Amino acid sequence: MNSAFRVELNEHIAELVLNKPPVNALNSDEWLSLAENISALGTNPDVRVVIIRAEGRGFCAGVDIKELDAYPERIVRVNAGNYATFKAVHRCAVPVITAVHGFVLGGGIGITGASDVVLASHCASFALPEVDRGAMGGGAHLQRLFPVQKVRHMFFTGEAVSASDAMQYGFIERLVEKNELPEAAREIARKIAAKSPAMIRIAKEALNGIEDGNLEDKYRWEQGFTLEAYTQPDSAETRRAFVEKRESKF
Repeated sequence: MNSAFRVELNEHIAELVLNKPPVNALNSDEWLSLAENISALGTNPDVRVVIIRAEGRGFCAGVDIKELDAYPERIVRVNAGNYATFKAVHRCAVPVITAVHGFVLGGGIGITGASDVVLASHCASFALPEVDRGAMGGGAHLQRLFPVQKVRHMFFTGEAVSASDAMQYGFIERLVEKNELPEAAREIARKIAAKSPAMIRIAKEALNGIEDGNLEDKYRWEQGFTLEAYTQPDSAETRRAFVEKRESKF
């Protein structure tokens, strides 16, 4: 069992719960393990729907910046883990419900944007501060949640959007109190799990097939710019400033 998350299976509903204090920021090994576990759930005949949620202060703060500050060469492995995880969610053979609370950042946006159904608590907020971290990526997944110009504003400024403000964009299926979030996700999951497993799997594949463009190809394009960003002198400063909890100096 990976210490960054746990998996529970009850009545054909799998719950994958992120739990890595303090902010559910995963390192390269943990992202790769997360992808493997999600893929395995999709191929498990006993699983009819997957719920991804989290414990702690927020849903997911993305990658472990401290790992990259100490080992910059691991950016390739981190990229591979992110790509594999978001693909595993998007291409999972069964529907994936993501239930978010608190901060939804970076890789948390990737998971949420790749999901089929999104629930949020009133305390949730969404942001993609990649520019401030010397990285790229996540825009393709953010664009499954927000319209194009809003995505660009969020990407350029790094500003967060509260769950209540995000409701106008239509991607949040249900907005509830934080303590109600797990059961709200299970309620929807039970409705899906009660239907024909074969029909739901066919429906998931069909719906993926009619999407505009290829989500994985779009994200791979972005990841090329992450590697380019990491070669810039400014990139090291952004990571160092984050680790030292100070403003970047340019």
